[in-house]
Amino acid sequence: MKLLFLSSCVFWFSVQAFAQKIPDYKNKNLSIDKRVEDLIQRMTLEEKVLQLNQWAYGRNTNVNNIEEKKRAVRPEIGSLIFQSVNPVFRNQVQRKAIEESRLGIPMLMGFDIIHGCRTVYPIPLAQACSFNPDLATQACAVAAKESKLSGLDWTFSPMVDVARDARWGRVAEGYGEDTYLNSVFSAASVKGYQGKSLADPYSIAACLKHYIGYSLSEGGRDYHSSDVSPQTLWETFMPPFEAGVKAGAATLMSGFNDISGIPASANYYTLTDVLKKQWKHTGFVVSDWGSVANLIPQGFAADKKEAAYKSFMAGVEMDMVDNLYTEYLAELVNEKKIPMSKIDDAVKRVLQLKFQLGLFDKPYVVELPESERYFKPEDVAIAAKMAEESMVLLKNNNATLPLNSNVKQIALIGPMVKDSVNMLGSWAEHGIPSTVETIYAGLQKEFKNKANINYALGCDFDGNDESGFEAALEAAKNVDVIIACIGERKKWSGENASRSSIALPAIQERLIEALKKTGKPLILVLSNGRPLELVRLEPLADAILEIWQPGIAGGTPLAQIISGKINPSGKLAITFPLTTGQIPVYYNSRQPARPTLGRYQDISTQPKYWFGHGLSYTNFAYGDIKLSNTKIRKTEKLTAEIEITNSGAMTGKETVLWYVSDPSASITRPLKELKYFEKKELKIGEKRKFVFEIDPLRDLSFPDGTGKRHLEAGDFYLMVNNQKVKFELVD
Repeated sequence: MKLLFLSSCVFWFSVQAFAQKIPDYKNKNLSIDKRVEDLIQRMTLEEKVLQLNQWAYGRNTNVNNIEEKKRAVRPEIGSLIFQSVNPVFRNQVQRKAIEESRLGIPMLMGFDIIHGCRTVYPIPLAQACSFNPDLATQACAVAAKESKLSGLDWTFSPMVDVARDARWGRVAEGYGEDTYLNSVFSAASVKGYQGKSLADPYSIAACLKHYIGYSLSEGGRDYHSSDVSPQTLWETFMPPFEAGVKAGAATLMSGFNDISGIPASANYYTLTDVLKKQWKHTGFVVSDWGSVANLIPQGFAADKKEAAYKSFMAGVEMDMVDNLYTEYLAELVNEKKIPMSKIDDAVKRVLQLKFQLGLFDKPYVVELPESERYFKPEDVAIAAKMAEESMVLLKNNNATLPLNSNVKQIALIGPMVKDSVNMLGSWAEHGIPSTVETIYAGLQKEFKNKANINYALGCDFDGNDESGFEAALEAAKNVDVIIACIGERKKWSGENASRSSIALPAIQERLIEALKKTGKPLILVLSNGRPLELVRLEPLADAILEIWQPGIAGGTPLAQIISGKINPSGKLAITFPLTTGQIPVYYNSRQPARPTLGRYQDISTQPKYWFGHGLSYTNFAYGDIKLSNTKIRKTEKLTAEIEITNSGAMTGKETVLWYVSDPSASITRPLKELKYFEKKELKIGEKRKFVFEIDPLRDLSFPDGTGKRHLEAGDFYLMVNNQKVKFELVD
C-alpha cells in the first residue's frame, strides 16, 4: 500500500512537472484569450515590435512594389508578403520562425489573392455584374482553399471601394459604383474566404481595403488625395466596410489617400473612433505598401519617426514593408510617447488572428503537388459559371445574337482572339496564361462541324501598324458574320493604371471601321478592366458583348452565349460614360437644382449605358408593383411584390433591382438608391414572384456626417424597371 502511494505521488509530481514545462500559450486546451495573454507577458519589447511588421519575401511580380534589395527574414517577424505558391518553401520559412526564435511565434503569410490563386476567376468588377453574391462566395472559397494549400493564411481582398471614375485603374478590383452592391459582395467575399471558422482547414483571413475613400482620388489619379465630405464618407464609403466587419472580416488595410487633409493611414477618426470603438472590430489594420512612409510626401509627417508615430497611434497595427515600426516604435516607447498598453493591444490583435487560424498548433501546411491543389473540375466549373453570369450583352440590334443555324462562315478577328495573358486581368499574380481557355479555343470547340472560322489578328492592342488590316478584310470577305474581339491589356487597369482617356487605342477603332465597310453583320466582343468610351465604336456594331477579363474559363461561356446555348444574364455594376469628359457620371447622383440646365452643351446628358443595363435573348414581362400597404409606421415593415413572366422563347435569368427614392429630406438624397436585388431563372412562359420586404430603419433611413442615422416621415417612391409607386411613412 505504501509503495502504491509513493508511485501515485511520483506520477502526480511528474504530471505537474510536465505541465509546468508547457507554457500556457502552447496549451491548445486553453482559450485563445488566455493563450494570448500568457504570450504577451513573456515577450520583450523588441519581440512585440517585430510582430507589428510585415516584410516581402519571395518572387515579386508587382512592378510597383519591387524592392531594391531583399531583406533576410528575421525569425521573429510578424508577417510576410509571401510571393510564392510553393508549400515546401513556405514551410522552410515558417520553420525558421518556429525553431529559431525564442518563443516560436509563427509568421502570418499574406498575399494579394484578388480573384483567384491559380484558378483565376473573372475580375471583381465582372463578378459584381453577375449580381450573384453566392457565386462570389464560392469563388472566394476556392481561392482560399488553393491559397491555404500553397502556404498562404491571409489575402488582401476584397476591395470594397465604391468606384465611380473609370479613369481610376483600380475600378477593376472592386464591385462597381453602388454602395449597396459593394456591401453585399463585401460580406459574400468575406464569407467565402473565411468560411464558417478561421480554424477550418481551407479558411484564410480576409482583408477589407482600402479603408477609406481611396477610390475618390482626384481625377482618377492613383495615390492622390480624396476630398471626402463627412456626408459622402458615411453615406457612400462606410457601408461596404461596415458590412464586411459585421461579416467577420479579420483585418482591414488602410489606404494611400489623403482624406480631406488627414491621410487614411494616420486617420484616428476612421481607424479608431469608428472601426475600433463604434464598430467594435477586434482584428487589426495593416497599412498598404509603403503608406506609412507616404505620410512624409503627403506633408503629414516631417520624418520617418513621426510617420511611424502618427500611423501607429491612429490605429494601424501592422506596417507593410516600410520597416518604420521596426526602426522607431521601441524608441518611441522608451521616450514615453507611445504607451506600452498601446503596443500590447496591437500585438494582441495580431496574435489573436494567428491563434484563430491555428498557426500555433499547426504551423506547417501539407506539401501537396500542384496537381492536387489546382484546377479541380468543380473549381473550374465555378470559374466558368461566374464568367457566364458576369458577361453583359450591351447591344443586340435585329437579334444579331445568338447566331442562327444559317451562319456557316465566321470571321474571328482582333488582338483578343488568341490572347491568354490579358484575359487573366490585373492582380492575377499566380495565374498561368497556358491554363486560359482563349476566345479562339472556345469558339472552335462550340462551332466544330457547324461553321468554319476564319481567323486574323488585324492589329495589336496599340501602336499604328495597320499591316494586318488586309488579312483581316480578306478573312471577312465571304463570311456570314464578323466577330471582332478587342479590348485592354491587363496592365491598363489595376494599381497605378490611371488613364486620361477610357477610349481604346485608335488602332483598334480603325480596325473596326475597316471591318464595318465590308457590310457584314458585326459583333464586338470587349475584354477590359474598366468601362470604355464607345461613342465611336457603338454605332458601327450590330451587337456588343462585354466579357470583362474573365480569367481562365471564359472561352466556352462566351462561345455558348454567341451560339445561344447560354442566355446572357449580366447587368452593369458600373455606368459606361458616353465620353471620358462626361466623368463623373453614375446613376445615384444627387438631385440638381435646375434639372434641365447646367449640363454639357456638346454631348448628351445621358451616358452610353447606365448601371443595371444588360440585355437578354428572351423577354421578361413585368407585372404591376403590389404593396402590402401604402402607409406604414416607422416600426412596421412593408412588403413589395412583382410578378415577372418569361414571355420570350428562351429560358433566362432576370435580376430585379429595387430602388427607393426620397424626394424631400433634411439631408438631400440621391435620385434613387438600390436597396435590394434578386436574381432568378425563368423557363419559357414561367411566371415568378419577386419580393422585397422593406425595413424602414434599414432601407429608408440615411446617415448624417457623423454616421447617425435619421428616419423621417414623408413620401417615398419604390422603383422597379420603369415603374414607380408611392408610399408614405408616418410617425
